[in-house]
Amino acid sequence: MMISLFSLFCLSLTLAVFSRLVYKLWLGPIHMQQKLQSQGLKGPSYKLLHGNTKEIISMRKEAIKAPCDLGQHDMFPRILPHLNTWMKLYGKNFLIWIGNQPQIVVTEPELVREILTDKEGVYRKIKPISHAKKLLGDGLVVAEGEKWSKLRKLANHAFHGESLKDMVSAMVESVDTMLERWRYHEGKEIEVSKEFKLLTSDVISRTAFGSSYVEGKNIFDMMMKLGVLIAKNTFKIRLFGLKKIWRSKDDIESDKIEQSLHDSILSLVKKREDKVKAGESDNFGNDFLGSLLKVHHDIDPKSRISVDDIVDECKVFYIAGHETTSTLLSWTVFLLSIFTEWQEKARDEVVQVFGQEKPTAEGIARLKILTMIVYEALRLYSPVLSITRRVHRNIKLGKYEIPANVQVNVPTLALHRNPEIWGKDAHMFKPERFAEGLANAANRNSMAFLPFAAGPRSCVGNNFAVNEAKMTLSMILQRYRLALSPNYIHAPYQFLTVQPQHGVQIILHLL
Repeated sequence: MMISLFSLFCLSLTLAVFSRLVYKLWLGPIHMQQKLQSQGLKGPSYKLLHGNTKEIISMRKEAIKAPCDLGQHDMFPRILPHLNTWMKLYGKNFLIWIGNQPQIVVTEPELVREILTDKEGVYRKIKPISHAKKLLGDGLVVAEGEKWSKLRKLANHAFHGESLKDMVSAMVESVDTMLERWRYHEGKEIEVSKEFKLLTSDVISRTAFGSSYVEGKNIFDMMMKLGVLIAKNTFKIRLFGLKKIWRSKDDIESDKIEQSLHDSILSLVKKREDKVKAGESDNFGNDFLGSLLKVHHDIDPKSRISVDDIVDECKVFYIAGHETTSTLLSWTVFLLSIFTEWQEKARDEVVQVFGQEKPTAEGIARLKILTMIVYEALRLYSPVLSITRRVHRNIKLGKYEIPANVQVNVPTLALHRNPEIWGKDAHMFKPERFAEGLANAANRNSMAFLPFAAGPRSCVGNNFAVNEAKMTLSMILQRYRLALSPNYIHAPYQFLTVQPQHGVQIILHLL
């Protein structure tokens, strides 16, 4: 009798688990697809387990097989070919599936505004998983609620106007170091994207963490290794619960990198703390790391942040301060080497403002032409490819009724090349679009230009990145005329940001 009852219990449990899996992996997605399709949100059909990820991976591989034409600056079909194709088939807003997760792609500016200016916390950041979580942790990029507010205030303080002015001398010193290396390449070819990675790594190390690139090199190397694992595993679907019982080679490697990264950042923290303890310094410093340590040691327990919070914030600012600006510089130099008339205009302006003197914060703010060029480079080669949020509760978005836990995806590249907003020449390099400033560009549609997102969760380091880029470009243009090498291959691809796959080869002509 007991055996029969036990067998019945096991059978019931098995059926319950099986029923749950069937609903989670098939019936639930099919029901959701029908519900959203009835509202006009069509899209490619859901496939068991994988959703549309196999199609996405295939289309992305096919899109980057061959290099682009040198005059081709519309990166949307190349970098996000699946979204470009499905947008043509299903309209401005449509439904796709990442595994069994429904994701609504939104490209209408007014709907984008509703999502990004949300102040009620309905559209929440998506918590990173797997390798991405090890890179970003639970820092400012993904935190919510009170924790996000606390971290945002710290970041705002570290990168507000006066702090940025104080960072100028460190930026100039880093650029000087780079240009000193360039003396050996005058009249020759140099691959500048690697140079800009070194430069921006040095700048973020000096300005935010009080150390040189040499000291932070190990940290950057580990973060790049994690970046490779993230890119390698993007859109790979792991079967339900399988990760808990089987770990891949990439999982094991990322665990080791994460621990080493944690230890390396803690060594920077300990070094700063030891100086204060030994009386060598009377405070933790005024840079970003110093701000974090002050809060960590706050006498009010409610105001403190943990050691893990410090590590996560350092990781976020290392990667964000490095990747965004280095790719921006690479693409801007590429564009200036092609559109030489704009290179000359920018150089004339730089010489008019600075002569041959070092750039200053006040002077950088007066560079109107160079600002226009940087903004146009950000529009065509945006470092942020898409902005994704999770709907916290049932919500009405425009005419659509969106259920809780559905994701919304705003592809910035789609907005940046929309001919209805930017004109028929949206795919062309025309810095004059920004002649009247950001507010008056794109027919005054603020949601059509999102290189740093928008709203409360916009990138806190956007001014830092733009100022660093203008500072660097000014010093380069004071010394060199830039020409694109015949060895350059135009092949933008995604690796965290949109990067030149084969580098950017430039010939340096001394002025």
